[in-house]
Amino acid sequence: LTTALQVNLSAISNYLDCKVRIFSSILQYCKLCFLEPLKRSSVVTHESFDKKQEKAVSVYEKPKHKKSSRDDNEWRCIDNCFWIIGFLCITWWLLLFLCNFLPAILPGFKLAELPGSRLKNEGLNAHHPVVLVPGIVTGGLELWEGKPCSEGLFRKRLWGGSFSEIFKRPLCWLEHLSLDNETGLDPPGIRVRAVTGLVAADYFAPGYFVWANLIENLAKIGYEQKNMYMASYDWRLSFQNTEIRDQSLSRLKRKIELLYVTNGYKKVVAVPHSMGVNYFLHFLKWVEAPTPIGGGGGPGWCAKHIKAIMNIGPAFLGVPKAVANILSAEGKDVAFIRAMAPGLFDLETFGFQTFQHVMRVFRTWDSIISLLPKGGETVWGDLNRSPEEENVCHSAKTQYLHYSSKENNGNNTNPQRSIQVKELAKYGRLVSFGKVASEVPSSQLSFIDPKKILNGSTRTSSTSCEDFLTEYNGLSRESIKRVTENKAYTARTLTDLLRFVAPKTMQRAEVHFSHGLADNLEDPKYSHYKYWSNPLETILPDAPDMEIFCSYGVGIPTERSYVYKISPSDRCKSIPIQIDISADGSDNGCLSGGVYFVDGDESVPVVSAGFMCAKGWRGKTRFNPSGITTYIREHQHKPPASLLEGRGTESGAHVDILGNFALIEDVLRVAAGASGTELGGDRVYSGITEMSEQINIQL
Repeated sequence: LTTALQVNLSAISNYLDCKVRIFSSILQYCKLCFLEPLKRSSVVTHESFDKKQEKAVSVYEKPKHKKSSRDDNEWRCIDNCFWIIGFLCITWWLLLFLCNFLPAILPGFKLAELPGSRLKNEGLNAHHPVVLVPGIVTGGLELWEGKPCSEGLFRKRLWGGSFSEIFKRPLCWLEHLSLDNETGLDPPGIRVRAVTGLVAADYFAPGYFVWANLIENLAKIGYEQKNMYMASYDWRLSFQNTEIRDQSLSRLKRKIELLYVTNGYKKVVAVPHSMGVNYFLHFLKWVEAPTPIGGGGGPGWCAKHIKAIMNIGPAFLGVPKAVANILSAEGKDVAFIRAMAPGLFDLETFGFQTFQHVMRVFRTWDSIISLLPKGGETVWGDLNRSPEEENVCHSAKTQYLHYSSKENNGNNTNPQRSIQVKELAKYGRLVSFGKVASEVPSSQLSFIDPKKILNGSTRTSSTSCEDFLTEYNGLSRESIKRVTENKAYTARTLTDLLRFVAPKTMQRAEVHFSHGLADNLEDPKYSHYKYWSNPLETILPDAPDMEIFCSYGVGIPTERSYVYKISPSDRCKSIPIQIDISADGSDNGCLSGGVYFVDGDESVPVVSAGFMCAKGWRGKTRFNPSGITTYIREHQHKPPASLLEGRGTESGAHVDILGNFALIEDVLRVAAGASGTELGGDRVYSGITEMSEQINIQL
C-alpha cells in the first residue's frame, strides 16, 4: 500500500509541475468568458431593456417540473471557469492533508530526517547567536495608521499572511503599500511598519515557508529567541531611510551587542538572504561610521561582534529583473501570463489596469533601485561581450542540452553549434528593442548616444488622462519612439534610459544608491552612505578572523536580458513598452518568450551571486584589505522527487533554497562553531570561476 501511494503521489506531483500551463489555460478560458461577450456586445443589435431582462432571467429560471440538475450545455461559461478553479483548490487541500497526515496513518511511511534532528543526535548544540536578515518582499508589513478605506485593519498585515485585502479593497491596499513619490517615506496619513519577531518572515503566506524550516532546524539543536533574532525592516525603504524613519539599523546594532553579551561573549553568525545581503553590507559600514550618519561603533566593532556572514542567494551585484520591473512591471512569468490573456489585465471596463497600478507602487519603493545591476559594462558586458558568453549556454541549460542529447542518441556535439552559441549570446545588451537587435553584431546597430535622444525628447505638458498612474503619462508617443531608436542598452547606457522613463524614481533613489565601480576607494566621496551597499564601491571592515560565505543555487535558467517592443496600445494610462513574448527560438535555447536566460537560482544570475566571493573579496584586495576569508557554497538544483518533499529538500531556487537540507546543515554547523574549512571549503558546480576571470577589475 505504501509503495502504491508513493507511485500515485509521484504522479500527482508531476501533474502539479504543469501548474503554470494549467493556470494559463484557465486565464485563456476566463478571458473568453469576460472579453468575448464584451466584443460581441458591440455588434449586437439594439433590443429593449425588457427583452434583455427577459432573456437574462430565462437563463437562470428552471421549469418547476424538471429536475434541479442542469445539462452541461446549460452551464454558463463563467460557471465552468469557477468550477475549474474550485476543483484545483479542493485537490490542493486534499494533497496538503495527505502530506501532513500520511506518516501518522502509515507508520512505515517515513519522511527524510531533518538536518537539525540528525546533527543533534551527533552532539551538535547551539553556540554562536544567530541573526536572520530577510530580503525584499518576504517580510510582513502591518498597518498602524491609514485612510478611511482601511477601517478595521489596524495592526493587521497588509503584506504577508492571507493577502485577503487584495480582493476586498485592492485600490485601498495598493494606496497603503505605496510610499511618497517625493520623499520615499510615508505618505500623509499612512503608517505601515514591519512586523517584528520571528513571525515577521517565517511564512510568506499560509503554507509557503520562507525562514520557517531553518528556524525549526535551529531550534532542534537548542536555539530559541534568547539566541536567535529576526532583523525585520521595512524592505520598501532605502537602507538609510530604515534608520531615519524606524531606527532599524540602531536596533540591529543594539540587538547584536545584547546577544553577544548575554550568550557568553560569543560572536554572532549573520544569515542574510537576497536583498538582505545588500542591507547587511550597508549595516557593516554604517555601524562603524561616526554619528550622526553612522552608528558610532568605531573601527573593530565588526571584528568584535561578528564571527561569520552566511549570505544566501546574494544579489551583491544586482539583478536584471529589477530593470524589467521599472520599465514595464514585468518579468518572465508576468509576460507569459500577459501573453495568454492580452486584454484582461489592461481592461478599462472593469478598471483592472493591473500593470499600471503595480508599476505606480513599484516606483515608490527605493529598494527596487538597490537591485539594479552594479559595476557597469565591466561586470555585465557591453554590446559585444559578457562574462557568461563562454560558459552559460553550455552550463545554464545543462539539463536542457542533456535531455536533447538523449533524444538525439548522444549526437549533440556539433562544433558549429558551439560557435553559434558564442556568437549569439550577447547578454551585455540588457534591453534590446527587437530580437534582431539582440543578436546582430554591434557593427550593424545604429548607435545613437542615449543622452542626445533623451535630452532631445519632450515631455507632454498636458494630458487627457485624469490621473498620472505612471510617469509614462508625461511622455509623448513620439518620445517613446525616439527612445527605441537606440536598439540596445547596456549597463552603462541603461541608467540614462531609466532616468528618462522614471525621472522622479531615479532622482529620489540615486540619492541613496550608487551602481558604479570605484577607481579609488580612498576618495572621501565613498564615505557617503549611498555607496555602502555596493560591494564595488565600499571596503569590508577590518576583521581578518571573520568569514564570508556565498551560498546560492545553480542550474536554473535565470533572467539576464530582455527583448522589448512598443506596446500596440496607445490608450491613456497604458504602459508604452512591454516584453516581446514572441521573441523566441534562438539556436542556443537561451532565448524564450522575450527573455534571455543564464545560469542562476531563478532570480539572481551566478555572476551577481558569486563574483565577490570568487574574486572581488578573495584574498587581500582593495575591497577586502584585511583579507577576510571567503567561501563559495553552490547548491545544484534538484526538483522535488515527490509531493511529500514539498518544494524540495535539494532545491536551488531563490527562496526554496531556505529549505535545502545541505544549506541548512551548513548554517547549523557554522552556528555551532565550525569554520568554512571544516565545511569543506568551496563547492562549485557553475562556471563562476571562469566568469570571474572574464571580469577585468583592478584588485
